[in-house]
Amino acid sequence: MSIPQSGGGPIEHHAQLAEYLSSGCKPIEDWRIGTEHEKFGYCRETLRPLPYDGERSIKAVLEAFRDRFGWTPVEEAGLIIGVEKDGANISLEPGGQLELSGAPLETIHATCDEVNTHLDRVKAISDEIGVGFIGLGAAPHWTHDEMPMMPKGRYRLMTDYMGRVGTHGTQMMYRTCTVQVNLDFASEADMVQKLRVALALQPVATALFANSPFFEGKLNGHKSWRSRIWRDLDPDRTGTLPFAFEDGMGFERWVDYALDVPMYFVYRDGKYINALGQSFRDFMRGELPALPGEIPTLSDWADHLTTIFPEARVKKFIEMRGADGGPWRRLCALPALWVGLCYDQGALDAAWDLVKGWDAQTREALRVQASVEGLQARVGDISMHDLAREVVSIAEAGLKARARPGAGGMIPDETHFLNALTESIETGTVPADELIAHYNADWGGDVTRVFAEYSY
Repeated sequence: MSIPQSGGGPIEHHAQLAEYLSSGCKPIEDWRIGTEHEKFGYCRETLRPLPYDGERSIKAVLEAFRDRFGWTPVEEAGLIIGVEKDGANISLEPGGQLELSGAPLETIHATCDEVNTHLDRVKAISDEIGVGFIGLGAAPHWTHDEMPMMPKGRYRLMTDYMGRVGTHGTQMMYRTCTVQVNLDFASEADMVQKLRVALALQPVATALFANSPFFEGKLNGHKSWRSRIWRDLDPDRTGTLPFAFEDGMGFERWVDYALDVPMYFVYRDGKYINALGQSFRDFMRGELPALPGEIPTLSDWADHLTTIFPEARVKKFIEMRGADGGPWRRLCALPALWVGLCYDQGALDAAWDLVKGWDAQTREALRVQASVEGLQARVGDISMHDLAREVVSIAEAGLKARARPGAGGMIPDETHFLNALTESIETGTVPADELIAHYNADWGGDVTRVFAEYSY
């Protein structure tokens, strides 16, 4: 979850909302890659989730980043809730999931170096205090009652609201982890093409990165339970957004959509003010019940945009949101997939040609079946395995065309970061399949074996 936004004065006219989004347009030489990933922390002795405070806790990990590695603390109500350094930040999800929001970097080589350094430091800290971290899409055996709540005001508000608008909201908040990639756009037209490709092909990412077949100690019938959870979270702010494929799509159309999403909060003077279910349109008129007479700032608009959770999201960049948290190698494979598809025009056009004939029902059916069957999904005459093979091939061509070298020129491009995905294409299996096989064989139905064998 995002930290509070800052900067930006009062919104005095409607056009500022779309102008805020369009201000993200950048020339291709300024495009960057931002990778975010979450992981579950646990006590090694008990295999229980980490509390916020104590000798073995999330707070202890954040303080170690502050004291040992020079990260600047981020506080709320006097409590450390994150740290930041050099354009990156480490923050807390509601149930204590630790998230690295990486700096905007030029190449996947740099992004993967950042991920590797982060996980090395997390492991060094964890080993000293007797905790561990693991990359999975959903908590394998913890119940809701076992999960701590991190001391962030927005989480208290959201927890109450989630129970009113859907059936899986608190599961998403407290017991799921994801990895996502943030990419730039050059223009409104470029944003629209990338968003459409992103929305249509998120099911491929869901299938390739599926890594949550367990929930509450047993198989749940899905390869990606995390993806299943999102389908019944809150229909006002999730989904595959059919309107994005209609004529007239652009920044203004996204503004109209976002304005219709009910609010969660307004952030003022270090506190979250309850605006649950209220309207940003009313806020624009100075008629918000939570703050009567006040009009929003651009920071309020930026905050509101962080409370919208479709499969791909537009802010000043586009967020790809369809993948489960997972193994170390796949944390570098996700940016490779999306950069390959989106940062070379030939690859982007090829990806759009692949999906432009699909209707909304096909896109949604692929989303559903990807969560259930992973690469074995099929919708009509579309085989997910065959589709993924073609998508990864397009991404590989895009990375070759980008030709961004690494290791001082020793590595000619970024294509090797796709290796984990090409192996899945060759074998027809993804992380969830491997976990299910272990569960049914050598683990003897004991999901807690995952901690010893798959922690970072």
